[in-house]
Amino acid sequence: MTLTFFNVGYGEAVLVECPDPARPRGSFIMLLDGGSGEAEEFPSELPQRAPLIRELERRGLDHIDVVVSTHIHEDHVCGLLPVLERFPPGELWQALDGALAFQLPQLPQVELEHPSRRKFARSLEDWRKLTCQAQRRGVKLRQLTAGDCASPCPGLTARALSPRWGQAEDLAQAVRELFYTQEPERFRERLTALDGAMNNYSLVLSLEHQGEHQGARALLPGDANAAACGQIDPELLSADLFKVGHHGQRDGASRELIAAIRPKVVVCCASSDRRYNSAEPGILRMIADSGAELFFSDCPPGPDGTVPPPHSALTFTVGADGALQGVYAG
Repeated sequence: MTLTFFNVGYGEAVLVECPDPARPRGSFIMLLDGGSGEAEEFPSELPQRAPLIRELERRGLDHIDVVVSTHIHEDHVCGLLPVLERFPPGELWQALDGALAFQLPQLPQVELEHPSRRKFARSLEDWRKLTCQAQRRGVKLRQLTAGDCASPCPGLTARALSPRWGQAEDLAQAVRELFYTQEPERFRERLTALDGAMNNYSLVLSLEHQGEHQGARALLPGDANAAACGQIDPELLSADLFKVGHHGQRDGASRELIAAIRPKVVVCCASSDRRYNSAEPGILRMIADSGAELFFSDCPPGPDGTVPPPHSALTFTVGADGALQGVYAG
């Protein structure tokens, strides 16, 4: 199995590939999130960053079996629209019931002064378009909540750890109310509240791959922070690879969470400029002190000030013995 974390700046896009003779070219391919859809995230002076669709085409990707949308924020969902148009997957996984998107009108056109509110409004509309477009293309829509398991290819088990079904229902109700709110001030209030709560509605996945001799497990929590992950049964959290939540901001991890996961390697998806105080130095030191090896999807400074080499992707290969080998590439 390989896991590739693409350099999409402040955002996340993870490609999982496993051997499967039944799939094209003998490979099962899963994509989790798609990074940003904004051109400003990929300036010419940072050529190692690239929109996800460009990087997938450059690699000669010929199909995607499963797309996972962990939650509705611009830096996770908006880059998925062009990917779905170019590579319609067999299935789209998310915590929300896909039928909700078909029931909603276009998001009200309310003037929003704050840039982050405008980004969130765009992500909501792009999520609606993504889900509806997937349905029109014959993509199977699959809702996953805590306790659900899937075995999409031989040797791979995907287990949803969060959100709980009731939380997903709460999210659906909040989204529904927002899309039908016409009064501008009330719309802004609901938009701001949902934006602040969205991270902890993330679909948290544990991916376990059984190799020839030994398995390996990756914990991918989207933007769910330490408080959200702390509500999960600690016995389900253990993982060899942990993608730290919320881009390594201060709330992304805690000593208790790291102790429960016991990761060998930790990946932090933070931008090189450490936007929004991502790759927070205290969090990085805490991870390093745990003994885990720390990697980055972009190039922020590590806990000792060392900056990773310029790269377009970080790829981990899981060997037959379950060992993880990480390489910066491109």
